[in-house]
This record gives sequence, structure tokens and C-alpha cells, in this order.
Amino acid sequence: MNSPPSSLPAAGQRLRQAIAEERPLQVVGVPNAYCALLAQQAGFRAIYLSGAGVANMAYGRPDLGLTSCAEVVEEARRITAATPLPLLVDVDTGWGDEVTDCVRDLEQAGAAGLQLEDQVEEKRCGHRPGKMLVSTVEMQARLSAALAARRDNSFVIMARTDAGSVEGLSAAIDRGLAYIETGADMIFVEALTSLDAYRQFTAAVRVPVLANLTEFGQTPLFDREQMAQTGVSLLLYPLSAFRVMSKAVEGLYTSIRADGSQRAWLERMQTREALYRLLDYHTAEQAQDTRHKKDHRNN
Repeated sequence: MNSPPSSLPAAGQRLRQAIAEERPLQVVGVPNAYCALLAQQAGFRAIYLSGAGVANMAYGRPDLGLTSCAEVVEEARRITAATPLPLLVDVDTGWGDEVTDCVRDLEQAGAAGLQLEDQVEEKRCGHRPGKMLVSTVEMQARLSAALAARRDNSFVIMARTDAGSVEGLSAAIDRGLAYIETGADMIFVEALTSLDAYRQFTAAVRVPVLANLTEFGQTPLFDREQMAQTGVSLLLYPLSAFRVMSKAVEGLYTSIRADGSQRAWLERMQTREALYRLLDYHTAEQAQDTRHKKDHRNN
């Protein structure tokens, strides 16, 4: 019922417009379609599907490149069916030769773009030690394949580099420039540790740059006003909702098991009526009743 109207510009165009109009653009991670609706209600203009989020929440797997393209595309399709907010999708290292199908499937699913990274295929979380990178040339080949596959030029191909924490800032800048030369629309620079590093990066890399402000990682939790002074165009909060949900559910389950009731948690719960308002439940229910009455008359 919440699908984007056909009259809207393409999702990639909507993402680019949001970046142009809100600097820096806050992009929040949504682990599922319902969270996407909550993000829309809160006023966010763009959303993100994290590869770690899909692996962790949908499949109970660690973020080690263990999900498939089909699994990620399916989650993206559910989200874009629920909200017109432009969705940027994390496709990790692109699944090798599958990157062409991945681009086309995500375009068909209504995503605004994807983020492709320069780690080896058996990747790690960007804020973990032991990351290994492919060569710049190999990453350029990944990007070239993704760029050649897209049918809509507004569909965003964002290149992520993990070089900052592996090879240093200078190498990250060099890789960013190489990826732009290949055709990347935007750059995701992972795990920088200071505002000055972001300033240096954006001064050299003259396309929209995304900063990942994930919790408990290498990057301090700089606020929006601080980041606005660095030239960064997008601020990403990829797993904030997932972490809050996980902590809350952990506490709830422990309490129910210990106390034999969920009564102590009622004030921390979303009410049934709030849920119904967000989903426009009553309208859908009335439409169902109308159909049932019509079918009854016809019979």
C-alpha cells in the first residue's frame, strides 16, 4: 500500500536530489521494511540496507560475506515496496561475476544505488582488524562491470575504500581518485579517525563522499555539525536501529523469562494503535470489509 507512485523520479534521481538539498545528508540504516516506514515518519530523506544488517538480522550470520546477491535483493525489494525513500544497498564485494545481475536486479527492485567495496571476497566488517584489499586495478574491474550493467544512469554506483585503515589516508585518496576515474559516482571512505582526515579526503576527492558513523568502531561519533565542516556529503548510521532493537529485545526476553510477564515493559512498547497508524491498518481493514460485503452480495 506504500509503494512509490509511478510519477516520482527514478530512485537514483531522488537520492541525488536529497544529497544536493541536505548537506550533509543523514542516511539511516533500515534492517527491514517496517523500520523503513519508521525512518520515513522521522523525516529521513534516504535510507540504507547494510550487508551486515541483512546477514545479522535476516539470517543470523556474521558479517563475513556469507549472504548471497539474491538474499540482499529480496530484502531491498521488500523495503522499496514499503516506502518511496531512496534506498542505497550494500553489496559487499559484488559476488564476483554476479555483480552484473546484482545491479540489474537492484534497479528492477527500485533501489537508488549500491555500494561496492575493495576488500577481498572473504571480507570483514570495515571496523575489524585483519582486512585485506584487492588491488586498485581489480576494484576498478568490479566497478567497470557494475557501471556497464546499469540501464539507468541515475542509479548510483558508490565505491567504498577500506584503504584508510589498511594502507593509510594517502592510499585511500589515491584509490578514491582511481575509482572516480573509472566512473564511480560517489565514494564511501571507511574507518577514518579524525575530522582532519575527512577534510583532506574530501578536498582531494571531488565527488560526494560518505562517512560511516557506525557505533563501537574506529570512527568517533562525530555529530552532524562537526561533519558539515569537513565537506562530507552523506552521513551513514548503518546499524543504529538494529543495535537498539537487539538490546531491547534481549532485555525483554530475559524479563519475561524471569518475571513470567511482560507488564514491566509496556511503557517501552509501541502501542497497537501507533502500529496501526503507521501501517494505515484501518483503511486496509475497511477495504477488506467492503470486498467481503460485495462478495457476499454477489453470492
